[in-house]
Amino acid sequence: MIKELRQFLDYLELEKNSSSHTLSAYRRDIEQYLSFIESRKRKYSQADNILIRSFLAFLYNNNIKKSSAARKLAAIRSFYQYCVHRRWVKENPAKVVSTPKQGKNVPSFLSEEEMAVFLEIPASEKPLEMRDRALLELLYATGIRVSELIGIDLSDINFEERLIRVRGKGKKERIVLFGSRAEKRIKQYIKKRFVIHKGRIDKNALFLNYRGERLSVRSVQRIVDGYFKKSAVKRKLSPHSLRHSFASHLLSRGADLRVIQELLGHESLATTQKYTHLDLKRLLQVYKKSHPRS
Repeated sequence: MIKELRQFLDYLELEKNSSSHTLSAYRRDIEQYLSFIESRKRKYSQADNILIRSFLAFLYNNNIKKSSAARKLAAIRSFYQYCVHRRWVKENPAKVVSTPKQGKNVPSFLSEEEMAVFLEIPASEKPLEMRDRALLELLYATGIRVSELIGIDLSDINFEERLIRVRGKGKKERIVLFGSRAEKRIKQYIKKRFVIHKGRIDKNALFLNYRGERLSVRSVQRIVDGYFKKSAVKRKLSPHSLRHSFASHLLSRGADLRVIQELLGHESLATTQKYTHLDLKRLLQVYKKSHPRS
């Protein structure tokens, strides 16, 4: 890794409070770009917008998704902006390169009826299934990300007010709400929490694996994917579908978009507005079924 990239990553971590996930993505994307221009016998300080466009063309030719290409371009832009600030380069060559246009992907989600059935799949009283039941219920009740879920400590939960403090992107904290059903599932799990582990236990973390350690993002993804496979729903779903379901169900029941934005931890309302497409689609279906002249 070149020293300029190392200093840029240190800047993101120490001054911007970027998450480890963000740091890994930036490092991976920029190193791929640097490797590409090196194959063209160029250094980062010699690159121009034409070379960066050539890199994007290289990505397209290798069937990289537009969303991934856009993310890589954003990383390159940020890196060069930092280089301009440090006066390592005179200008940012990525600034004039257009971001690849994205298709409007409607997030996959479950209907309220499908969700009700799905949350009952882990039905036994085995400690691990009680953990899974609480985990699924909390993801749907709060709309939090999997990365936020695994960071929850027991001390972050206020059962009296039904509030949880979570740490989102950029280590920003926010308060989320949960309902009576999630409260019931979490309390049932906590009573059995200490019999799950083998050996020492993480006394702070809410959700533990069978070794008594805090669950990882990948572990939660495997757990949720496993229950999706057991469900009757055959659409392509992911753990993020629970977050999408949370937002779309709130919207369909009349919740204000800015309230949903706050609960989801979105910095921009534009990010939350994608859920209006889901609601409009539902309204169109109701209209066609109900209006006498539709």
